Amino acid sequence: MRIHTLSVLSLAVCAAFSSVTMAAEDLANLIDYGKVSVDARYRYENVDQDNALNNANAQTLRTRIGAQSGKWYGLSGLVEVDNVSRIGDASYNNTRDGQKDFSVVADPDGTEFNQALLRYDYKYGNAVAGRQRINLDNQRFVGGVAWRQNEQTYDGVLGQIKPITGMTLTYSYIDNINTIFGPDNGSYDNKTNPANIEGHSQLFNAQYILLRDRRGAPQLTLTGYSYQLGLDNIAVTAAAPVGSLSSRTNGVRATGAIGALSIVGEYAQQEDYADNPQELDSDYYLAELGYTWQGIVLKGGYEVLGGDDGVGNRAFQTPLATKHAFQGWADVFLTTPADGIEDAYVGATVPLWGGQLQAWYHDFDAEQGSTSYGDEIDLSYGHPIPAVPGLTALVKYASYDADTAVLRGNVANVDTDKLWLQMQYIY
Repeated sequence: MRIHTLSVLSLAVCAAFSSVTMAAEDLANLIDYGKVSVDARYRYENVDQDNALNNANAQTLRTRIGAQSGKWYGLSGLVEVDNVSRIGDASYNNTRDGQKDFSVVADPDGTEFNQALLRYDYKYGNAVAGRQRINLDNQRFVGGVAWRQNEQTYDGVLGQIKPITGMTLTYSYIDNINTIFGPDNGSYDNKTNPANIEGHSQLFNAQYILLRDRRGAPQLTLTGYSYQLGLDNIAVTAAAPVGSLSSRTNGVRATGAIGALSIVGEYAQQEDYADNPQELDSDYYLAELGYTWQGIVLKGGYEVLGGDDGVGNRAFQTPLATKHAFQGWADVFLTTPADGIEDAYVGATVPLWGGQLQAWYHDFDAEQGSTSYGDEIDLSYGHPIPAVPGLTALVKYASYDADTAVLRGNVANVDTDKLWLQMQYIY
C-alpha cells in the first residue's frame, strides 16, 4: 500500500488546526478512547446461468479487523485489514483462479489493508488522508461495493466543509482505487477487472438541505456534483481500449419528503475526460416515488442510462458505483449495454417476525430502439440471531429472465439465478 501525503489540502487543514486555540488534551486519548472492531462474514453463493458454464458454488469467509484511535486535538487514525478465504472446493470463477468453466463469483482470496488513514475533525468539517471508504449520496456514482467480500476503497485525500447550517461541500482527490477484484492481479485478470485502477480523479459534491420539518428531518435536499474520473488502466469492455471509462459526469439530485411520501429526481450528463480515446455524450435520468405506512416502505421508480449508436460501447457508465444496489441483484448490467438501459422498478421493504423482508421487480429495456432485455425478481430476508448479539443471518435470491440473447457491445445476456446464504458477526 502506498502512503499518500496531504498535499495542498493537508496544508490548509494544518493551518486551520494551528490557528485554533483549545484546552490542553492528553496524547494518551489516542489509546484510551480507541477501540478494536471485528467483522466476520461467511457467505455461500450459487450462480446458475443458462449457458455452457458450470454452476458456481462458492463458500467464502471475509474477516475484517480494525483499530480505531481516540481523538487528540481532532486528530485520529484508523487501520483496517481484510482477509478473504475460500472454504472448500474452488467450484467457481473468482476472476483470479482460472476456473473459466464456472460462472463468476467475484470474491478472490487475499489479504490487504482495507483502510489506513489519518483524520482531522474540526468545527466546520473534516479531512481524511490515506486509504479510505468513500460513499457519496446513494452510491450510484461513487461507492464502496460493500456487498462483495473485498470492499472497494480509495487512496487519496478527502475534505468536507460545512460553512453554514445544512450545507456540506465535499472534495476528494484519488490516485488509486482498490477494486473488489484485488488484492492482486495474476495470469487470469484482464483490462476490465484490474485489482487497482490507476489514474487521477477528482470528486466535487455540494449538498444543501433547503427545508426541514418540525422534528428537524430534511424535507428538501439539493445536491450538485461533478465527478472527473481519470481511469488509465481499465476498459469498458474487453474489446475496448484502456482509458475508455475515463469520464466527466455533471449532475443534480433532489430528494424530498412530505409526510409519508418521498420523492427523488436526478439528472446527469456524461462526457469523455482525460485521455479517453472514445468520444462520450450520454445522459442519466432518475425519478422515484416512495410511501411509508406502518413501517412498510413502498417504492417505484424509473432509471435511464443513455446509450450511443457509435462504434463500440459509449453508453453512460458508472465504474465506481455500488452497482449491486441498482438494476437488480443478479448483476447482469454491471456494464451498461451500448444501446443504454431503461429500468422500471417497484419494490417493498416489510418488517416481518423481527427481521426485514425485501421484494423487488425490474423490467429492462434498451434506451435506444425497442429491444426488451428482460425482467428480474429479487427477494431477501434478514434477521438478527437473538442468542448472539451482533450476529445476523440473511437469505437472498435473484432471478433474471432474459428476452435478448446478445446485447450490442456487451457479453451474452442469459437467464441467471443467484442464491446467497449469509451469516455476519460484527463486534
